[in-house]
Amino acid sequence: MKKIKNLPKDANKRAFEIVRISTEESEEQPERSEISKYLAEIGRKGGLKGGKARKDKLTPERRKEIAENAAAARWSKS
Repeated sequence: MKKIKNLPKDANKRAFEIVRISTEESEEQPERSEISKYLAEIGRKGGLKGGKARKDKLTPERRKEIAENAAAARWSKS
């Protein structure tokens, strides 16, 4: 058996690592398909555009209303 170094302190994570090492499962993720890579890139581009486009579309008054509602919701939970 391999010598194990730097196991996590959490009992569940430690057990998972021991099982993974003992069954020799590889840590490598399977290669993503070209279509998956392409769709991920398109989604990222849309995400980068969204916030700026929304900021430009909203008036300062509407942004203030949204921020006040968010703050009220955040602080009312406690």
